Amino acid sequence: MSLTTLDPRTAVVAIDLQNGIVGMPTQPHAAADVVSRTAALADAFRSRGLPVVLVRVSFAPDWADAVPGRTERQARGLAFPEGWDVVVDELSGHPGDIRVTKHNWSAFHGTDLDVQLRRRGITQIVLTGISTSIGVESTARDAYAHGYHVTLATDAMADSDPEAHAGSVERIFPRLGESGTTAEILELLAKTHV
Repeated sequence: MSLTTLDPRTAVVAIDLQNGIVGMPTQPHAAADVVSRTAALADAFRSRGLPVVLVRVSFAPDWADAVPGRTERQARGLAFPEGWDVVVDELSGHPGDIRVTKHNWSAFHGTDLDVQLRRRGITQIVLTGISTSIGVESTARDAYAHGYHVTLATDAMADSDPEAHAGSVERIFPRLGESGTTAEILELLAKTHV
């Protein structure tokens, strides 16, 4: 499916582009490329007065705010270096951006993201970030369930597992919204938001 439109009130939502996550190896796109493409989208949206949402994941030092429950791959109790949860410099420094801290995979669960978007009249989001199959997909699913139009910038997201990335892009995202490259989204933005 090709991109059809960007609503008059569309926001970019960048998932987990923070020091500790951007520092990990990613595929099929390098994390640096994901950040630079997201920064290009964010700059274009800001220049048109459209919101940019920077989502980060973080936990209390004692992990008291982490998701409980048993899983086969536990992250609970890991020690993260100082500053791991700080949004990367390439996206920081814009006081008008909306900042959301999540403690779950989805940026909607347990945060004020939905309220922040609805109060600004947002009806569509453009998603970017790392990891495609975890934070981005979980947020896309919830955005769809909340009634937002979802656009997925597939070259502005990456994963540690290329098969997981491909599964999200090829099987899940077509059921949740429309996908396109950063260049295609920027071109559509230029046509629809002068």
